[in-house]
Amino acid sequence: VQLQASGGGLAQAGGSMSLSCAVSGGTLSSFDMGWFRQAPGREREFVAHIDWTGASTAYTDSVKGRFTTDRDNAKNTVHLQMNSLKPEDTAVYYCAAKYYTGRYIATQVAQYAFWGRGTQVTVSS
Repeated sequence: VQLQASGGGLAQAGGSMSLSCAVSGGTLSSFDMGWFRQAPGREREFVAHIDWTGASTAYTDSVKGRFTTDRDNAKNTVHLQMNSLKPEDTAVYYCAAKYYTGRYIATQVAQYAFWGRGTQVTVSS
């Protein structure tokens, strides 16, 4: 299974950006998906989770109300829409996949088996 995140770049504070994650080598509907980010000098942290159906999502507190994740299983693609961006959102963003094993929200890096390379998001003040 391979994941490729795209859509990063430079945005101003208050702006928006959309990330995509393309999944290949597997059927997206087999996986719960997660978004994580890692800022320089910091550990990789959970951002968002979406279950295999797309019906259940969860977000870390700092992005609630600003970020939205959705998925298109037919196109093997997951999206992360980021609005009202803040400088503290600056990080490398990663998409990750885990096989569905039950109805729970996975927020830990170790819970995900497959990772993309990441895409840089930079928000200027």
